[in-house]
Amino acid sequence: MSNLQVTLCGKTFKNPVIPASGTFGFGREYDEIYDISVLGGVCTKGLTLEPRAGNPVPRIAESRGVILNAVGLQNPGVERFIAEDLEWLKGKTRVIANVAGSSLDDYAKICARLDGLVDFIELNISCPNVKCGGMAFGIKPESVREVTAAAKRECKRTPLVVKLSPNVESIANNARAAEEGGADCVSLINTLTGMAIDVERRKPVIANNTGGVSGAGVKPVAVRMVYEVSRAVSIPVIGMGGITCAEDAVEFLLAGATAVQVGTQNFTDTLACPKIIAGLDAWCENHGVKRVTELTGGLQLN
Repeated sequence: MSNLQVTLCGKTFKNPVIPASGTFGFGREYDEIYDISVLGGVCTKGLTLEPRAGNPVPRIAESRGVILNAVGLQNPGVERFIAEDLEWLKGKTRVIANVAGSSLDDYAKICARLDGLVDFIELNISCPNVKCGGMAFGIKPESVREVTAAAKRECKRTPLVVKLSPNVESIANNARAAEEGGADCVSLINTLTGMAIDVERRKPVIANNTGGVSGAGVKPVAVRMVYEVSRAVSIPVIGMGGITCAEDAVEFLLAGATAVQVGTQNFTDTLACPKIIAGLDAWCENHGVKRVTELTGGLQLN
């Protein structure tokens, strides 16, 4: 067997495979199918200060090779997560708390509340900034830097991961802005913005009209962006976007990621993550790779 351990910001993960936010809840349902302690970690459903009911339905739709979602950050709120799920999840694996807000104050408060309680805080900066006409925090480098700095001031004990939006002019520039703002790590990509139309009704398929696109079809875009970002910053990178198998995970590692997150594939196959872990071990064994960390940044250009 190969050594699948990786280290992020001084913390050891038993392997680099982590379910992505919004695709795994808080892990309880999946733990009924398999013991989630096999995972490198779990990235929680997006958390806000107060409970959110989410967007109107329908809010998830399939398209070719991808899904479209506009769930709207439905979640029970950070206090209920802490009271009901956190200790159980910490007893299983590393906990990455994905957090969101609509103002700098929201982000600062939720980071302060979770600081020291979880292993990592992942900042979802694709949320609309209510004070800037609804433009997402993650669009412009200046706002990326600002929201990262506001969150980092409250993350005194917990490493801060900034999750980057792909719907930008230059994701490398935004990654550098996150690093300048104090991020300890970046993760990417969040969903692309898309639309699906019901041609019989001549209306958008989902109630929100547009939504986030994820799934196997986005992988080449995600791999390219991870490659660009890993060469733009000196902090670690967590790669995601369309991973369905071990070979996909290897692509992201070679492109520069230290760890990977698996999202939509969890809906297609509830055993996706343990299969990818086993497949990654087999791939390393078959290719003479003794430690999975040897793969990170190992891409050889033509």
